[in-house]
Amino acid sequence: MTLPSWQNKVDGDRRVGSMVRAALWLLTEVGEGSIFTKAELRSAFPDVAQIDRRIRDLRDRGWRIDTSRDDPSLKQEEQRFVSRGAEVWIPGQAKAPKHKNSLTAAQRQKVFEADSYLCRSCGIAAGEEYEDDLTQSVLNIARRKVLLADGSEEYQFVTECKRCGSGSADREVNLGAVLELVENLSPMERRILAGWVAADQRTPEPIDKMWGLYRTLPEEARKAVTSALEGDDVPGGAGN
Repeated sequence: MTLPSWQNKVDGDRRVGSMVRAALWLLTEVGEGSIFTKAELRSAFPDVAQIDRRIRDLRDRGWRIDTSRDDPSLKQEEQRFVSRGAEVWIPGQAKAPKHKNSLTAAQRQKVFEADSYLCRSCGIAAGEEYEDDLTQSVLNIARRKVLLADGSEEYQFVTECKRCGSGSADREVNLGAVLELVENLSPMERRILAGWVAADQRTPEPIDKMWGLYRTLPEEARKAVTSALEGDDVPGGAGN
């Protein structure tokens, strides 16, 4: 299929909006996987005052366009056209998906409370400092695609910190696969997992702590632990 020209403001009897023209420019002039600058974008559309916003509008329609926040290898003035989304030049395809509707303050608060004010990607709490620097976390509400057990898809709200939210537009979870794993658990494993779910946290078992301590030991000390595990006083050990 031949694409319309990004330079045409009119296609037949239909006016072509700047968002559609920006999409066509990305496809035909930039190309998927390539980098463009804000200066190049504005030079191509000198008559469009808010062309940067039209690029952001494309992200709402499934287009992946990374900035330096998403990809640290990019300079501040650069963006990378990663992949195309909806074919917005086709009538009816330019409408933003319903899952992009904004939440009210009460709805946002409800999501935060349900997620215990924790980022559901890395587990950091609101205002907590990241381990690798002194930056404090800021929590937002994200919309995550969930693949349901019946094969359908829906977007569900989840709490996510600003750092994890950068570049997470394609993140999705397969609920059907998770439920299948639950079905395969033994009764004991189910009880343990149910306890973690009820507490919304996992308390390490003594053997988990032992493993963590063992991993910190030097080689000779590890050999001593290995010998102890194989000793006569250990059930099932070498001396039994």
